[in-house]
Amino acid sequence: MEKNQILMISGTDYRKMTKRLLEEAGLSGLIPGKDCRIGIKPNLVSASPASNGATTHPEIVAGIIEYLQERGFHNLVMLEGSWVGDRTMETAKVCGYDVLSRESQVPFLDMQKDKGIRKNCGGMELEICRTVFDLDFLINVPVLKGHCQTKITCALKNMKGLIPNREKRRFHSMGLHKPIGHLNAGIHQDFIVVDNICGDLDFEDGGNPVEMNRILAALDPVLVDAYVCSLLHYETEDVPYIGLAEALGVGSADLGAADIRAVDQESVKDVSVSRPEKVVEVQDHVNEVESCSACYGYLIPALTKLKEEGLLSELNEKIWIGQGCRGRSGELGVGNCTRGFAHYAEGCPPTEEQIYRFLKEYIGKH
Repeated sequence: MEKNQILMISGTDYRKMTKRLLEEAGLSGLIPGKDCRIGIKPNLVSASPASNGATTHPEIVAGIIEYLQERGFHNLVMLEGSWVGDRTMETAKVCGYDVLSRESQVPFLDMQKDKGIRKNCGGMELEICRTVFDLDFLINVPVLKGHCQTKITCALKNMKGLIPNREKRRFHSMGLHKPIGHLNAGIHQDFIVVDNICGDLDFEDGGNPVEMNRILAALDPVLVDAYVCSLLHYETEDVPYIGLAEALGVGSADLGAADIRAVDQESVKDVSVSRPEKVVEVQDHVNEVESCSACYGYLIPALTKLKEEGLLSELNEKIWIGQGCRGRSGELGVGNCTRGFAHYAEGCPPTEEQIYRFLKEYIGKH
């Protein structure tokens, strides 16, 4: 497989599809040796089954493991750290990775419990989980989906699960895009398998899955994310970390030079989708200052629910959220960072249901 290629396959037997895709890509020939320590990094952002559109289907990871084990690769690990607010091992259980680990005899490593080490990442010092540097070959298995802060999330942003929670919080204080771009200069992805089965094209936490039943394979995370932008009707400039990663030498966003092809005729069908709008419809009610993904990710669907009930139009106050609200005062806030506000939803982060009930009660009183 060449670095300018993106291969795709469609169907509903995800394990079988994955193995066929890896055969077509020649994955085994890309791995330096049988004794290499191979890390498989899914997206387990929160305790939400893959069918909700937020997390990587375990059948895809099972297909990767089976493909590798059949070819004599046995030094395998799965590794991930869920977002701040969820516990990785609880998420792994909800998503079926505890069963997969037991049946495949492949350990699942919780990066929330891993030690971090500082590393120069293209001129920016970032803290990365120590286990990453014990790997010889990293297989990234992101979900193709939308994101309420960065518009899209796929190959590049999925590396954020390999940093400690304290560094995740710091990423948000720095504005996400710049540290994500630099993070990918510090963590090299050797192979990418994209879960394009039913990702939520609006929210990274799922809830509105869009069935596409595809799996993609590639070598270049920058090219993958540029392709995702094209699918969701964004320009790469709309997602600044893509251009930054390209400038740092991580890969190429040049779709004009890309070889994007199907390994089966079914994948040739039109794969374009409508541009996500749900986040845009409710964002005008929010003043966001350096908020963490979990907190903001729970706020947006809560607002969407209020909008569907016809209540959001009755909210006249802007909702403040984020680490930048610490020490400030105001009328209405979400999360413990806004504890100085007259009214705020407690929690770090408060859940979607807690935010919804808090705002609904506030609207009723005001």
